[in-house]
Amino acid sequence: VQLQASGGGLVQTGGSLRLSCVASGRTFSGYTLAWFRQATGKEREFVAAIKWANSNPFYADSVKGRFTISRDNAKSTLYLQMNNLQPEDTAEYYCTASRSIITSQLGVPSSYAYWGQGTLVTVSS
Repeated sequence: VQLQASGGGLVQTGGSLRLSCVASGRTFSGYTLAWFRQATGKEREFVAAIKWANSNPFYADSVKGRFTISRDNAKSTLYLQMNNLQPEDTAEYYCTASRSIITSQLGVPSSYAYWGQGTLVTVSS
């Protein structure tokens, strides 16, 4: 699976962005999808995940109520709608995919087999 993320950019505090991640080489069928982010000098951290069955998504506490993850399996596309962006949301955002991840491991980067390149989100204060 090749993943291509896009949609990053520069936005002011309180603004919104929508990230997209398109898969090629294979469909999303049966895959758990997620977004992680990595700020300069920090470790990669979990943002949100959604399983194949489009069951309840999972979010990091820091983005709950502001970010929404969704997927369009027919288009093999993953989305991250980000509202009320804050300077601390500034980071490189990565989409990732893997099969058969148990819930307790959704936030662990090593649980995921496929990673896209990052898309940079910069929130100015």
